[in-house]
Amino acid sequence: MHLPALSRALSRHVVTPLVYLVALLAWEGLVRAFAVPTWLLPAPSQIAAASVEWAPELAVNALVTLRETVFGFLLALALSLPLAGLIAFNPIARRIVYPILLGLQSIPKVALAPLVTLWFGFSEWPKIVIVVLVCFFPILVNVVAGFDAVPRAMLDLMRSLGASQHMILRRLRIPAALPALFTGCKVAITFAVIGAVIGEFVSAQSGLGYLILITTSQSQTPVAFAALLVLTVMSVALFYVLEYLERRVVTWSA
Repeated sequence: MHLPALSRALSRHVVTPLVYLVALLAWEGLVRAFAVPTWLLPAPSQIAAASVEWAPELAVNALVTLRETVFGFLLALALSLPLAGLIAFNPIARRIVYPILLGLQSIPKVALAPLVTLWFGFSEWPKIVIVVLVCFFPILVNVVAGFDAVPRAMLDLMRSLGASQHMILRRLRIPAALPALFTGCKVAITFAVIGAVIGEFVSAQSGLGYLILITTSQSQTPVAFAALLVLTVMSVALFYVLEYLERRVVTWSA
């Protein structure tokens, strides 16, 4: 193997895990050296022990949060795509609807959560609605930008060849907007997990957000950190699922 390739392989497979390991060891050492109370900041070894001990509870609550996250994200995707098309291709809709959506997006979702709970009750729906509110705007804005980013010369070329509006949409505008769609989806999916947890903080009987709330109130901080770790893994995994789908679908920009 050539030296530059070997260096890149070492950087990818050795250096990054080594940095994480050193950071964990430093965390463990500092907590023990300064005798930091467990309820304030647990050591990584204590978090690992709590993860094993609470594995069944973590798995059950993770499934609840994952269901809320994925369902809310898919609902946001289904709602934002047609509206993005309307805004992109209708100047009147762009002038009227876009400012309204921008204003709604500026409202903090934490402030909306109690109202959503009041409107939708104590089922999973309030959490799903908050996920939709969090995911909707990033997807919509990116898709609109994708439609707007079609090169003018290509549009003129297709029109000069007599292509219909439907054919231009199918052959040019939608493929051109797909990279922007996946960018919006990747941003939204990380927000989706946050939205589900916000909803569970306000009203829930299950889910990782609920578990964090309960365990911190009982000073079981290692369990709360274990739940945060599961949330992080879930968010990263969903992001990479979308990135994999993007590589499979948007093959021309790879």
